[in-house]
This record gives sequence, C-alpha cells and structure tokens, in this order.
Amino acid sequence: MAHSWHIRVSGLVAGFALLMAGSVTAGPENVDFPANYAGTYVRYTTVDKPDRDPPIIRFLYINPDALVKARPGEPLPHGTVVVMEDHEAELTEDGEPRRDADGRFIPTHEVTNVFVQEKQPGWGEEYAEDKRNGEWEYAWFRPDGSRRDDQSMDACFECHRQVADQDFTFTTAPFITRIKTATED
Repeated sequence: MAHSWHIRVSGLVAGFALLMAGSVTAGPENVDFPANYAGTYVRYTTVDKPDRDPPIIRFLYINPDALVKARPGEPLPHGTVVVMEDHEAELTEDGEPRRDADGRFIPTHEVTNVFVQEKQPGWGEEYAEDKRNGEWEYAWFRPDGSRRDDQSMDACFECHRQVADQDFTFTTAPFITRIKTATED
C-alpha cells in the first residue's frame, strides 16, 4: 500500500514538472541580446525622433529568417526578432539636429540604447489582458549587450498596444506589406 502511494506522488511530481517545463514565465529575461545583429540582420528603416531630448535616430533591424517567412497582412512568425538601435543626432552649433540632403537627421556613430522585441509561442500568456501584446516580449540593453534590468518594459507594452492591428509593431508589419507586395507585382 505504501508503495502505491509513493508511485502516485511520484507521478504527480513528474506531471507538475512537465507542466512547469512547458510554461513560459513572462518577462524581459526571456529575450537575449542578438549578438552581431548589425552584421547579420536586415536594417529595414530608420526613424527620426525629434521629440526626444536630445533628438535621436532609431535604426530598425529584423532577423533574416522572419523576413523570409513573413507574409503581408498576417501576424509575424514565431521567432521574429526586431532590434531598435538608438543614436543621438549630430547637432549644429545652435543645438538643432544636423540634416542630410533628404532632410533626415544625421546620426552619431555612438549607439546609446538597444531595444529588442521578440515573438515566441506562448509568450505573453501570463500577462493581464490589458497589458498583453500577443506573444511578444521586450528587453532593453546597453550598447555592450548587457541588460538594463533597472528599466521597466511597461512603456513598451503600453505604446505597442496602439498597433495591435499590425501585430504590435509600428514599422515591421507595414514594411513586410510594402516589400512583399512590391516583389509579387
């Protein structure tokens, strides 16, 4: 009889361990810094941010595998990694952003912050509905790849909720639609 009880408890413990192994704890620690992203990912756009003090330019990258698998009008595939690399704008003597011939800000070479948005199956399930961004997680890194654990990702979740219809991305889904539609014509 004691042997039967031991088997049942062992079975429960094993079942619980399997359940826990399959669940994903929410948080930025799920997102790794993508080493050499500037050399291996596709830089698909830049965004000038004049509202920042000082003004910044954001370089946006996507991993090549996601770019190949992505389809216009559909959610981005699991495994998509979007990297947003911040640079301060070069400033004139008057403190205004220096601009190129097209009127775009000229970035300094120094990277100030790196933000990573990654999509994986089951990510986001632990978040309350008013915070959840599909299956996306966000992380903030220093230029050397060390994690900014001193910063909350709440602002990322809040801001990206306004583009839920674009799979919680401001620039990636529209870019996919633009390039994939153009290449199909």
